[in-house]
Amino acid sequence: MAATKLINTKEPVCVTGANGFIGSWVIKTLLDQGYTTVHASIFPGSDPSHLFSLPGAAGDRLVVHEADLLDAEAMRKAIEGCAGGGVFHVASPCTLEDPVDPQKELVDPAVKGTLNVLAAAKMYNVRRVVLTSSISAMVPNPGWPGNKVFDESSWTDLDYCIARQKWYPVSKTLAEKAAWEFAEMNKLDVVAILPGTCLGQLLQPCLNASCDVLQQLLQGSKDTQEYHWLGVVHVKDVAKAQTLLFQTPNASGRYLCTNGIYQFSDFADRVSRLFPQFPIHRFDGETDPGLVACKDAARRLINLGIVFTPVEDAVRDTVDSLKAKGFLGQEN
Repeated sequence: MAATKLINTKEPVCVTGANGFIGSWVIKTLLDQGYTTVHASIFPGSDPSHLFSLPGAAGDRLVVHEADLLDAEAMRKAIEGCAGGGVFHVASPCTLEDPVDPQKELVDPAVKGTLNVLAAAKMYNVRRVVLTSSISAMVPNPGWPGNKVFDESSWTDLDYCIARQKWYPVSKTLAEKAAWEFAEMNKLDVVAILPGTCLGQLLQPCLNASCDVLQQLLQGSKDTQEYHWLGVVHVKDVAKAQTLLFQTPNASGRYLCTNGIYQFSDFADRVSRLFPQFPIHRFDGETDPGLVACKDAARRLINLGIVFTPVEDAVRDTVDSLKAKGFLGQEN
């Protein structure tokens, strides 16, 4: 396949949720690639200090803005310097605990926050917005044909999730659908990336929800992730894919980002072989009934040139980081 021509990588960009797990890696990747003006939007009062220890963050290349997603004016201020450039909209609330008020805690910030970001991008003539959606906007989808590999045409079954109080998939699905509607109505260039369970080194000081899935597995959890699982991806690959989607003129639509689709039981088996010293539960049979395995499920990204990090390396990097940060207790 012929190499895809990339556009100039020196445009001003803004990353929302910049001090979170994925956002921090997007910032790191942009700095590594030579972007000279990177605006980092963070939740007011949250800590961005680890971003300034990244290579290339010295000087005035990295500009931090405190902006609540629901504060339209604050989002405009974070994005106003990105005319002709881009926005990487990563921020979306994801709690490790069950929300008390899911509409207020998850749905409104995800949906209204996304619309505030897109409205600011439109106002300041941003060239492209890369939206971080999630496999949670693809699954659970129990109605998906049993003999078909999941792909970007799948959408999460909202009724199924609402009935089971699964609010994060609801928030991500509604946010992405709102983004596509806004993009069409306002002629805004939007592409979406839908990562699987993200693993890898934690640049941020706190534990994030996707790495918590692995932490819980290492500690003996028997949660099968039924209907919520497709596979894992190294967070550095997600960040590289985001910048590639921004730089590739003909990129459009949705891009699944996972190093293959396979049963959660298969993942648990791989992890147990890598780390036999942990009390990892061994699952019997299928944990995700009818899920069709596929090694190159993210073929849209593969066709653009993304080479995914092996799952085993992603797991090792995560475990090393969890240990270093004290999230696995006593050294094993």
